Amino acid sequence: GLFWGGISNFVQQVIGMAFGIAIARILSPDDYGLVAMLAIFTAIANTVMDSGFTTALINKKTIEHRDYNAVFWFNVFAAVGMYIILFFAAPLIAHFYKQPILTNLSRVLFLSFIIAAVGIAHNAYLLKKIMAKQRGIIDMAAVFCSGIVGLILALNGFAFWGLVVQQLTQISAAVLLRWYYSPWRPTLEFDFTPLKEMFGFGVKIFVGVIIGMLSANIFSVILGRYYGKTETGYYSQGNKWASLGNSVLSGMITGVAQSVLVEASDNIHRQANVFHKLIRFGAFVTFPAMFGLFFVGKEFVLLTIGERWIGSVVFLQLFCIWGSFSFLESIYVYLLISKGKSDVYVWIITVMCSLQILSALLMRPLGIVPMIAAYIVIRLMCFFPNHYFTNKLIGVRFLSVIKDVLPYFVVVVFSIGVTWFITKNIGNIYMLFSIRILLVATFYIGILWMTNSVLFKESLGFVTGKFKSL
Repeated sequence: GLFWGGISNFVQQVIGMAFGIAIARILSPDDYGLVAMLAIFTAIANTVMDSGFTTALINKKTIEHRDYNAVFWFNVFAAVGMYIILFFAAPLIAHFYKQPILTNLSRVLFLSFIIAAVGIAHNAYLLKKIMAKQRGIIDMAAVFCSGIVGLILALNGFAFWGLVVQQLTQISAAVLLRWYYSPWRPTLEFDFTPLKEMFGFGVKIFVGVIIGMLSANIFSVILGRYYGKTETGYYSQGNKWASLGNSVLSGMITGVAQSVLVEASDNIHRQANVFHKLIRFGAFVTFPAMFGLFFVGKEFVLLTIGERWIGSVVFLQLFCIWGSFSFLESIYVYLLISKGKSDVYVWIITVMCSLQILSALLMRPLGIVPMIAAYIVIRLMCFFPNHYFTNKLIGVRFLSVIKDVLPYFVVVVFSIGVTWFITKNIGNIYMLFSIRILLVATFYIGILWMTNSVLFKESLGFVTGKFKSL
């Protein structure tokens, strides 16, 4: 699962990066800013539509056809209902942001709710069965198709409309392929009884996720309302590139973490071993990638999307800091969910997100950077309550987690520090960017090799063997 998740996410992000660079060089920050203003509505609507039942399905030991069928029809009806509500609310959204074009733009973009709803149960099936290879093919194909469409529309002057159609294309392609690869099919039986069995667990996940979505998208609202579409565009672009890098890595872990932890939930010792393995693997791949992107962030932006996007560098670097550690939060959350502690997850995320939203509102007069910095600090601090409950459940000590991640952190910081000293006087941006990436990678891999890192050599042997078998 980790292998196919890694291959899939790597290819997705390479494709997404190629099209993203091309489109960003054509469109303006204002175009991206307009679409980013609607992010909070799409995030909340998708959460309401799913209502935590996907997670509940994956977490359920035994699943029957009627379970998937109930979730399928609930998602469809919920999506239609959400679209009708937001269709009539569109003028209010446009008025809030003082952007009249958002009325029609949002009504088209929100069609994605209905399209996505048709594939949620099928995606849950693929996740439950750990069909990582099929999910990888689906996601890669969807990104490629949508990238082609987005680029063609951008070249033909469709501006922000091209971004909206690109999103709709990606969702549509993914849904069609989920139906193709999943053998499960819905039937015209409207029995929602299974939802009652999952409601207690699912509603807690729903509450937690919707609060998380509010927190994650609060900056799009604040920037769109008080700073305008240009600053919102810079924020959106910086966050996008950090998220692209992070999703390559987190996708490898999150695609299998919940299912694997659920399978091991009956054996505390085995589950603890799985937990530690996921932590070490996450640190091994995430630290060099995300801290490395932070290190070359300015050069990356200038060389790819151009000087007019220089305002997005600070956002890229800030979210790279969070992205370096975000895999830890995901693993902790999946562990809590696998033990049926969705109420603990909701409690932690509610407190965290309330503090984040409050800090963003209080620090708004100080500027955008202090707001985001406070957001990240609060999120990092929430590792402590997550670990407290994890320790109570499976006996994982905080010091053991530190020992899992510290070696990789030290090696990355050392590699970046030495590389900075060697390259600090290089003036040519192309040479600077290339040499920094090459040196950091060389130092990191070399040190792990010389120190006989078990995980590094195990991963290298596994990947080499897999490629030979292909």
